Amino acid sequence: MPQDILNKYADLLVNYCLELQPGERLYIRSTTLGEPLVREVYREALRAGSIVEYHLAFREQTRLLLSMGDKNQLAHISPGYQEAMEHYDAYLFIRAPFNLRENQNIDPDRSKERGQALGDIMKVYFDRTATRDLKRSLCQFPTQAAAQQAGMSLEEYTSFVFSACKLDQPDPASAWRKVRAQQQKVVDYLNNCETIQYKGPNIDLSFSTKGRTWINSDGKTNMPSGEVYTSPVEDSVNGKVHFSYPGIYQGNEVEGVTLQVSNGYIDSWDAKRGKAFLDHIFELDGARRFGEAAIGTNYGITQMTRNILFDEKIGGTVHLAIGQSYLQAGGKNQSAVHWDMITDMTEGGQILADNIKIYENGQFLI
Repeated sequence: MPQDILNKYADLLVNYCLELQPGERLYIRSTTLGEPLVREVYREALRAGSIVEYHLAFREQTRLLLSMGDKNQLAHISPGYQEAMEHYDAYLFIRAPFNLRENQNIDPDRSKERGQALGDIMKVYFDRTATRDLKRSLCQFPTQAAAQQAGMSLEEYTSFVFSACKLDQPDPASAWRKVRAQQQKVVDYLNNCETIQYKGPNIDLSFSTKGRTWINSDGKTNMPSGEVYTSPVEDSVNGKVHFSYPGIYQGNEVEGVTLQVSNGYIDSWDAKRGKAFLDHIFELDGARRFGEAAIGTNYGITQMTRNILFDEKIGGTVHLAIGQSYLQAGGKNQSAVHWDMITDMTEGGQILADNIKIYENGQFLI
């Protein structure tokens, strides 16, 4: 990654996304492959007057723990990580994977045991990020594994990440402020509505947002961003959805997922590929309710990369997440799972708000 882009990326993350202030404590999490960006973020955070700690994972660290750890080891939470989640001011997770499938063949029961061990600290994380008591940002550093997953060369993928984050523009922060202003019009409209319908060849789903809040995702918590989202009233979701994009979670890929929902509860499901993993996920507490309903608005992301950080933002799509709700949106469902699944709306898709059509064929009409 060129040095000038690294500098712009670090500046955007520290000063726009996290808005770091003198004396604030920042915890950075990445892998050793992400060191070039970690170094520049560290430099920029020092300029901002922040105190920085970090953790860089090595190749197959999680796989080794999940495959070899005993009960005590699987239950262990890093004191540094726990301290950061409970007391730090900011958290930056720079994705820089070695191998996106390294955990694919792990015993599901062992993964479940580890997930349960992390449950309490994840609740703290969701509670604090909901109020921005813990400022957080999730971003991507291009690696060969991520490029391969996206079906691109590393050079192509690096350019893709630059563009999606608006790092190819003279002032990326200013560009993201424009996104914020555009999306705010949609959010303001939706926050005056109570019932939403997603309709189209892949979906016929309705839900209530009464008492809930639609949120403008403008790059403050994810980089890149470009979506508006809420947490639907838990028992209000009814209908059927077929997800036209493959779903990837914990290194496992499922394809052709179809869900049937009654009064907020997913009572039946199917998949063309990967159903056994889907069966496992739906055994977990809270996974058979929706924690998020969202609309992708980033028309600069034009292809699937099998990376949810980018794919859920694709303009002309909607996505629904099973599991954990967003407290900041008023959601109440709790789960160790938050899995976003995406479907296309560009060919006959519609969104109705209080029975008024506000979106058609992937574009807003308001």
